[in-house]
Amino acid sequence: MTAAAVAALLDTDRTVISNVEAGRFGISEERLRRLASIYECDDPVLIEALVAMTGGRKSGWWEEYRGKIPPGFLDVSEMEHHAVRLRTVQTCHMPGLFQTEDHARALFELNIPPLARLEIELRVAHRMDRQVVVNGDADTPYEGVIHEAALRMQVGGRKVAKAQLARLLEANDQDNVTLRVIPFAAGGFPMIGESVLYAEATTPQLDTVHMDSPTGAVFVDSPAQLVSFRRRLVKIEKVALDVPDSQDLIRSIEREL
Repeated sequence: MTAAAVAALLDTDRTVISNVEAGRFGISEERLRRLASIYECDDPVLIEALVAMTGGRKSGWWEEYRGKIPPGFLDVSEMEHHAVRLRTVQTCHMPGLFQTEDHARALFELNIPPLARLEIELRVAHRMDRQVVVNGDADTPYEGVIHEAALRMQVGGRKVAKAQLARLLEANDQDNVTLRVIPFAAGGFPMIGESVLYAEATTPQLDTVHMDSPTGAVFVDSPAQLVSFRRRLVKIEKVALDVPDSQDLIRSIEREL
């Protein structure tokens, strides 16, 4: 169905439909339900999940950063906000939701070309605000796998690295957080070298995978690809140490600093 045809049925301009589909405009619950009827969507679970994401007229906290940092950062925040469970694999980076300010700042200072100081501080502030999803009232379940290489990389120097490892140990004490480590001795595993965030939604049709790339954020939501990512995550989680052994390895690396 063309945007023009849908717009005519909604008695609106077709640019409104295009802007909604592109994520530039929000959508009300009433209009979403009308669209579901127009599209003959007969999946009530999916419709209610989408309705829950409309948020009425209330904007998410990430909107205060719009126009100040790349939009991909905001998309990740919104994805995490609506997730009912988060699963990650990090081979070279610390999980963003558990980075310290100093660690995040040191990462952004590595950008080429160099970022302006204001932009660095805005990105650091945004990354800290993102952590509300696991530290705030939401307490979203989080299962992360980190490779030993990421733990040993002294981003920002020894002092910053030591504080970052302490933050991971502290995070693993949270009831909603599970952080496990893949040691060097484990050898190869699927998606080696990748950083992947899998956000589970209230219905599998709205699950989304986020990956970083040199040119920006990449989002994957096709059913076949999601199935593939879930299979790979299961294999990776089998390779990782259990939580007590992971904690011991993190502590041993921390003591070496």
